Amino acid sequence: MLENLTEKLTGIMGRLTSRGRLTEKDIDDAMGQVRRSLLEADVNFRVARDFVAAVKERAQGVDVMESLTPGQQVVKIVHEELTTMLEGGDHRILPSSRPTNAIMMVGLQGSGKTTTAAKLALALRRQNHRSLLVAADLRRPAAIQQLETLGRQLDIPVYSEDPASSSAVQVARAGVRRAEELGLNWAIVDTGGRLQIDEELMEELGSIKEAVSPQEVLLVVDAMTGQDAVNAAEGFHQRVTLTGLIMSKMDGDARGGAALSVTRVTGVPIKYMGVGERPDALEQFHPDRMASRILAMGDVLSLIEKAQEAVDENQAKELERKFRQATFDLEDFLSQIQTVKKMGSLSDIMGMIPGMNQMNNRKLAGSFDDDQVKRVEAIIRSMTPEERRRPEILNGSRKRRISRGSGTTPQDINQLLNQFRQTQRLMRQLTRSRNPRSLMNMFR
Repeated sequence: MLENLTEKLTGIMGRLTSRGRLTEKDIDDAMGQVRRSLLEADVNFRVARDFVAAVKERAQGVDVMESLTPGQQVVKIVHEELTTMLEGGDHRILPSSRPTNAIMMVGLQGSGKTTTAAKLALALRRQNHRSLLVAADLRRPAAIQQLETLGRQLDIPVYSEDPASSSAVQVARAGVRRAEELGLNWAIVDTGGRLQIDEELMEELGSIKEAVSPQEVLLVVDAMTGQDAVNAAEGFHQRVTLTGLIMSKMDGDARGGAALSVTRVTGVPIKYMGVGERPDALEQFHPDRMASRILAMGDVLSLIEKAQEAVDENQAKELERKFRQATFDLEDFLSQIQTVKKMGSLSDIMGMIPGMNQMNNRKLAGSFDDDQVKRVEAIIRSMTPEERRRPEILNGSRKRRISRGSGTTPQDINQLLNQFRQTQRLMRQLTRSRNPRSLMNMFR
């Protein structure tokens, strides 16, 4: 999502930075293109208009026009105004002084609310906060079962009651009380949704809010629905006073303008983004980091955080020892692929590396294709332990057997072996020199 906008904005900014000096006409033309790009990305027209006006006002000042690098100054202004567009208060979820706090999850049916509730509990657990999931969505028959299934998968307790003999308000109140008894930090209350906002739903949500006094009221909005998501956020905020938003399905292929519009229109901050189907695919939202991603400046801080979660320090030290002693084999290669996959989609990871979206060397970019990684995994898993440790023994007959077992061709296996040998050489060079620039020099 937002890839088309990123491509267009980086093209516009690139043309500006390539000019030695800028005139007011240059800036007017560029901002006209930026405005069209934002509207094509489904950004609210008032938000796009105000953004362009703010950038133009700052960019046409003396400090920029007479600067030695005016194009770079404009890019800096665009980044700062994008960040301002996305800011809307505290983007964190923080407990109050109470031992147990409630989070009330609201949203339209189909927005991914129930799944997101479980993802949020997992995200809070990574912060050493323990949660109870409360199944207060009695409107959808499968909602309780879905939440219980997610709870078992993630080892998170779930409170539920028979919908035939209870009400959503009673379940929510009892669930929070149960979380207090267990000494948990959070009670995450999954409430009912509707395809359209209706009076009955809003009255129920109001009653639940009054019953549990939540610390957070979070609206889950589907980023794929465009400006309808913004309209839904306005409707919910007017009735139940939201404290934050969670944008689900941010890994989709929609234009993504809702994510850029919703905070500016409603004044409610985005707290998290859903970036995949996996339970851990929920990222905390940082306005400055998102602005950097949109402008293809990368997001190194998020990349480091993902790496810290996925990489075991002892395994990293053992891997370095193997590199130095030239004992790194295909078993280790497979292990590293699986570690990287824990960090999320490889295309998303590449997007966090500054300049990677603009790089000219497509050989490096292509080597991080998700489908290719799946083929590599299938090939290595079809090898015997001896073949993984000693790939030099792979002859024609062995390769044919492996290709049949993995659904690939002997040419795919040869390509993998070539990549593996290149990786071995690269890692030996890096561990000897400890020069981080060596990695980029290998691909020049």
